[in-house]
Amino acid sequence: MNTEFMQALKDLQREKGISSDSIIDALEKALAKSYEKNYNDHQNVKINIDPETGKLDIFAEKLIVDSVEEPIIEISLNDARKINANYQIGETVLQSVTPHDFGRIAAQTARNIVLQKIKDAERAIIFSEFEDREHEIITGIIQRMDRNYIYIELGKTEGMIPPSEQVSTESYRVGDRLKLYISEVKNTAKGAQVILSRNNPGLVVRLFELEIPEISDGVVEIFSIAREAGSRTKIAVFSKDENVDPVGACVGFKGTRVKAIVTELRGEKIDIIIWDKNIKTFIKNSLSPANIVDVIIDEENKSAVVVAQEEQLSLAIGKEGQNARLAAKLTGWKIDIKDEHEAKALNLKDKMIEKNIFDSRAEEIETVEDSIDD
Repeated sequence: MNTEFMQALKDLQREKGISSDSIIDALEKALAKSYEKNYNDHQNVKINIDPETGKLDIFAEKLIVDSVEEPIIEISLNDARKINANYQIGETVLQSVTPHDFGRIAAQTARNIVLQKIKDAERAIIFSEFEDREHEIITGIIQRMDRNYIYIELGKTEGMIPPSEQVSTESYRVGDRLKLYISEVKNTAKGAQVILSRNNPGLVVRLFELEIPEISDGVVEIFSIAREAGSRTKIAVFSKDENVDPVGACVGFKGTRVKAIVTELRGEKIDIIIWDKNIKTFIKNSLSPANIVDVIIDEENKSAVVVAQEEQLSLAIGKEGQNARLAAKLTGWKIDIKDEHEAKALNLKDKMIEKNIFDSRAEEIETVEDSIDD
């Protein structure tokens, strides 16, 4: 150790934010182990490094006793007073045991400690950077592919798309540039592990925020989203400004805005739905592009029976039930779709009328009770 080395530690602290005290502390502990290993000495050693000059001293800590039985950890009072005449039995002595050739070991150990501290600091910085960006969208280039995992170049680190976060209908090649959703950032022994996704619904949300100024400005808001990645997405939006059409804002002039999103998602279909606080209307809208005749709701069980014309039934249900399935996810309600003949056979219309009468009477009773209370 020397003054140049200590100055280098101060430079590291200034440039990379690595505390010189933490390096010295780690170095003292590492040197204690190196001393024990290289000199086969199991004394209770203490390493001291002067933070200004870098001077290195190794001391063996020993207990002052009247009669020495364990020389490794004990020292007689006579020997102790050769170091300092004021020592008494029961006190501890630091006896210098610094080897003449320990400098080479110290230098190599110091180098390794500093390099490790630099790596740790860089990993911490990278983790902090990406931890703050969790759930955001990022653009990256496919760097390599290994065992179905895709690795994305992200500057100082690389992100990973595990098989579970890939879209089965998409093909990927090294060199492809992709927009990706940062689904999770983990701090591991090897540094920050950035988990990226192409199938997370959050990717579509972030793309809408990116492409549609009204959403990024907060005039139009996304209420909910339901996605089957690679196939179809339904997204419910509403406007805070009655003069702004939420669907029109999302579609853009001649469909340019939504087309840009569809292109990024490699042809995935997107249904833009108007959210309505009236759940019947919202469920009707969610089953677009089908035209719905009626919706009978059961609020207690959050379930609804949807009545559609016979020629609209298959459109409402969708291929392999996809349209109905996505509508249920979008609204958060269970949805059962029937045609008009089935609804009539089950007297669903009459049940709906009875329920409406009951609801209206309940509202009347509530109003009367409120007036009495007043």
